[in-house]
Amino acid sequence: MKQKVAWGKLYLVLVFIILYAPILYLMIFSFSSGKTMEHYHGFSLQHYADLFADSRMITIVINTVLVAVLSSLIATIIGTLGALAIKETRGTWRNSLLSLNNVLMVSPDVIIGASFLIFFTVLGIRLGFVSVLLSHIAFSIPIVVLMVLPKINELSPTLVDAAYDLGASRWQALSRVILPAISPGIMAGYFMALTYSLDDFAVTFFVTGNGFSTLSVEIYSRARQGVNLEINALSTLMFIVSLALVIGYYFVSKHAGRRQRVVTVKEGDAQ
Repeated sequence: MKQKVAWGKLYLVLVFIILYAPILYLMIFSFSSGKTMEHYHGFSLQHYADLFADSRMITIVINTVLVAVLSSLIATIIGTLGALAIKETRGTWRNSLLSLNNVLMVSPDVIIGASFLIFFTVLGIRLGFVSVLLSHIAFSIPIVVLMVLPKINELSPTLVDAAYDLGASRWQALSRVILPAISPGIMAGYFMALTYSLDDFAVTFFVTGNGFSTLSVEIYSRARQGVNLEINALSTLMFIVSLALVIGYYFVSKHAGRRQRVVTVKEGDAQ
């Protein structure tokens, strides 16, 4: 039994080394004073200085964050309402809606990107900020639905019935009972949508136009021209931001779980 546990831990450590070693390698060379990744030439912040002096890159960072925040917010609203609607349906209709929701999750990104490109071209929508924003909203909605729906299924029907018995309107029951109860799922959906939007390349590559770009597309374009340690600096900052988002979500979900346990205990005492 001890040998199995030891082998399991060793395997887990090996997996984490494989996953994080390239990232650490990239981060280390972002502080190199050299121009290539062949040899480490000593500590320097020159590549970070070059990054912040690059006005085009700063504009692209703003574009990426703006698209991610707006698409995640809109997708969270639509996805939460969609999850509530799926919960209200029964039988074949519910299974059909869930299947349609999962289409964007299981379809290859290349197919989705090409489909959006054809769709926007037929409608005459100019490729740029709007096309990227609409695409990110579309592929983020299923993610939010999958995050929110389990929390809705965990919601006790008696809690909602009690709100109606006390004279609450449908809007009051939704805003004061249902949404606070499923808020951990909503937050999880928002953070997942935000992460997917920040990292997406395949779909964005198809629907972005001249004069507008995101970080993933720009990094791909610059990487094709040759190794530039400014990309390492940018990737390091992106990794730190992503790590901060994960830590922030952990504390938010932990606080929400603690609050939910307090509410459950109070309900038990009241009964």
